[in-house]
Amino acid sequence: MVSREERAQATEDKKAWQLLEKTLLASLQEQKRSRRWGIFFKTLTFVYLFGAIMLFSPLAQMESSSVGGPHTAVIELRGMIADQEEASADNLVGALRDAFEDANTKGVVLRINSPGGSPVQSGYVYDEIKRLRALHPDIKLYAVITDLGASGAYYIAAAADEIYADKASLVGSIGVTAAGFGFVGTMDKLGVERRTYTAGEHKAFLDPFQPEKPEEREFWQGVLNTTHQQFISQVKAGRGDRLKETPDMFSGLIWSGEQALELGLIDGLSSTSAVARDVIGADELVDFTHQESPFKRFTRQLGASMGSALATELGFSGPALR
Repeated sequence: MVSREERAQATEDKKAWQLLEKTLLASLQEQKRSRRWGIFFKTLTFVYLFGAIMLFSPLAQMESSSVGGPHTAVIELRGMIADQEEASADNLVGALRDAFEDANTKGVVLRINSPGGSPVQSGYVYDEIKRLRALHPDIKLYAVITDLGASGAYYIAAAADEIYADKASLVGSIGVTAAGFGFVGTMDKLGVERRTYTAGEHKAFLDPFQPEKPEEREFWQGVLNTTHQQFISQVKAGRGDRLKETPDMFSGLIWSGEQALELGLIDGLSSTSAVARDVIGADELVDFTHQESPFKRFTRQLGASMGSALATELGFSGPALR
């Protein structure tokens, strides 16, 4: 039999274990609450810091700043000219309109460092420059080529009142290209059969897994020739009698700034600051370049990468001025 003392001791032990269990559970719950609050405050701090960075970053201040006094508006044209890229027609046209409509703008400099790109996007910008110049006859636009102003980039530059470059800049490349791949021999070696179903005799004429047909190659060359003639016409319209045409001028070759000056492709050797100071007469430079948010830039680059990968996979890229 269990004595009264032993029963009392057992009861005391049970109470002690219950108290210890409650204490441990309370401690665990408190730790969980602390972790939740820690995550909450860390997230809140991150959001606050991110917002502060975006609010006080140079890009945000550049977009919201209002410059008083006469200035030269500068717009950067960098990289590939294409839809959804930094140098898309939408971005460039928006920046050009802002620059021309600013009451303190005395002149506009389009600073170019680009290999070219889409003839469509280049054409949009060319036409907008001509339209804005007609609306604002007192504000001239000058193109300044830094490292490279080729193909579609030169197409746009041809709309400027004057074009300047460094003596070592690369200028020109007035031509059109479209590239792809042919995998027919590879498919035969691997023993893979290509099955394509189309409605339309030439619907699959750019399929890299099928043999190229002479009549389709001739057709595609005609498309490129037409685009090339459009390019040439716009350059001639923009440059006028300043061009000293040679047999190679519209062949796709590219020249140094010094050679381009001799050919009449540019008007002088100078830089952005020198043009602002000596030609426009407004030393103050104000950047009107369209600026994307970091998130939009990330999503754009992700989408462009996926689209580029798909085009490469299919072995086709459309006509490009580059």
